[in-house]
Amino acid sequence: MRDTRRTRIVLAVLLLTAFTFITLDARGGEGSILDRLRESASSVFGPIERAAASVVNPVADFIDGITSINSTADKIDALEAENDELRRQLLTAPLDQSRLDELDRLLRVSSLGDYEIVPAQVIAVAAGNGYARTVTVDAGTRDGIKRDQTVLNGDGLVGRVIAAGPGTATILLLTDPEFGVGARLAASTETGFLRGNGREQMGLELYNPQAVVEEGNVVVTLGSPNGRPFVPGVPIGQVTSVIATPGGLSRLAEVEPFAQVTSLDLVGVVIEPPRRNPRDALVPTTDASSSPSPSPSP
Repeated sequence: MRDTRRTRIVLAVLLLTAFTFITLDARGGEGSILDRLRESASSVFGPIERAAASVVNPVADFIDGITSINSTADKIDALEAENDELRRQLLTAPLDQSRLDELDRLLRVSSLGDYEIVPAQVIAVAAGNGYARTVTVDAGTRDGIKRDQTVLNGDGLVGRVIAAGPGTATILLLTDPEFGVGARLAASTETGFLRGNGREQMGLELYNPQAVVEEGNVVVTLGSPNGRPFVPGVPIGQVTSVIATPGGLSRLAEVEPFAQVTSLDLVGVVIEPPRRNPRDALVPTTDASSSPSPSPSP
């Protein structure tokens, strides 16, 4: 717009008119002319505003609803994810607690026997005739595991390492027919040889045919030179029956292993033998040979 004399006159008239209306409105109060004009305008334009609002508000509500739906969907997804995690924790809690208990027992055995061990978890099982004979664990040569090392758990002897790779190792279980270990009766000097037979019971042959052996006696590992393949003092199992061998050159018995080889989870591989023979330090107190005899009745 060009700055002309006519333009300045029009601007001055508009300013004067606006000033006049402001003065009249201020002096007239609620009964001023402008107030009545506002009421008239409200009566004319009010229905139009309400009609427009009736059209615009649902649209705005719809848009807000879409935004709210997206937000609600995100919350639902977050709650479902949290619920899945809680469900997973609930399902795995017993297993986690069982592993913690097993680790506690394993570390206790390691401490009492002065064994340096590498804990490992069973990740595969190979069965023969329906019975587990070998297992694979998730530790290997990188962890110090080698062939012909003792494997145990919190209950007792599990087997020995027959193969080891960088990250895994294969363990021959003590129930395998090819498994054999020098053994000793706890609280005794009687020694012999214990063999697996492919089932739960193992066969014990004591070298002394006059050896005293009873049901409930505990059998432990005798030990090997330099602790390989077996370290001394590891509980193997408990005598369940004594086999009569009249005139035989040895005593025979059946032994039930302490370790449940059909449900192995956490095991320990002994990578260093103890500095001294632990003897019977790991023997359970339920051994019949070490239990006090009952007093005779009068």
